[in-house]
Amino acid sequence: MITVQARAAFGPEGPFKLTSIERRDLQPHDVLIEIKYAGICHSDIHTARGEWGPVQYPLVPGHEIAGLVAEVGSEVTKYAVGDRVGVGCMVDSCRECENCRKGEEQYCLEGNTGTYAAIDRYGQYTQGGYSTRIVVTEDFVVRIPDGIELDVAAPLLCAGITTYSPLRHWGAAPGKKVAVVGFGGLGHMAVKLAHAMGAEVTVLSQTLSKKEDGLRLGADRYYATSDPETFKKLAGSFDLIVNTVSAKIDINAYLSLLGLGGTLVNVGAPAEPLEVNVFSLIGHRRSFAGSMIGGIRETQEMLDFCAEHRIAPEIEVISANRIDEAWERVLASDVRYRFVIDIGTMEQP
Repeated sequence: MITVQARAAFGPEGPFKLTSIERRDLQPHDVLIEIKYAGICHSDIHTARGEWGPVQYPLVPGHEIAGLVAEVGSEVTKYAVGDRVGVGCMVDSCRECENCRKGEEQYCLEGNTGTYAAIDRYGQYTQGGYSTRIVVTEDFVVRIPDGIELDVAAPLLCAGITTYSPLRHWGAAPGKKVAVVGFGGLGHMAVKLAHAMGAEVTVLSQTLSKKEDGLRLGADRYYATSDPETFKKLAGSFDLIVNTVSAKIDINAYLSLLGLGGTLVNVGAPAEPLEVNVFSLIGHRRSFAGSMIGGIRETQEMLDFCAEHRIAPEIEVISANRIDEAWERVLASDVRYRFVIDIGTMEQP
């Protein structure tokens, strides 16, 4: 086993502590990655605090991982020592089911193996990217293009692909009107990506406090959902709405903003159920859908797209000893727009 340093949560409310964890020895198709940066995702908080179900502690979160290949297994063909690589929300799947064969490993019929808080095929509890090194099979590693720095690459492995996948699937393109609900870590990436795809982009946020940023990053319009007039003015306006909010909202109000045949797709994952009135759907042949990250092939496509269009998340780099503070700021929506941990600071007191 390979011993590495990590920051772990030892309970749902406790502070992060520096600890040691073990990674498996390299199997023939494994890659050992020296982690340089790890993004902080709201999913980390939901999981570590038991909001999506019970977890095993100590828990090392982190599924936005960027780094360098430090060592490769004897049969690895895709990567070499020194390559710039990333790991996202999953580290394995059955690879044999219909969905996996289509390159949609995130929808593996046997269940994909999460980067943390899951049991892998070796019977080990997976631990994530708030650590100095990780071992992952080469098929679940992606290449980071030279045009993207490693610190901004990290959030692309979740926030980037989570928004890119539904935009591609539901056809964000010139002539399409896309609304983005929420303007945080996911929302600001959805705006940048939809704009690069040529769609007309509108942000729907609680207030106008981030309007200047929204327009600067690619939105054509920006409205406050706290204003009841917004829903009257924009009724029936959009082809696609991407809801990035990880909290309970009035889905029926947002469905009213779709035009004929439009789709509202949820990528935020609130702990509470969302209520949908069927009449919000059938009156205008509207759809309410969900989307979860993307497969490995699509994740690589997203990275290449971002390199081509010079798209990168807006980040704040922090030291590892500030994770607790960063989590509280995420919950308070006090980040513009993604925290990234400098793993080189892992052992700082």
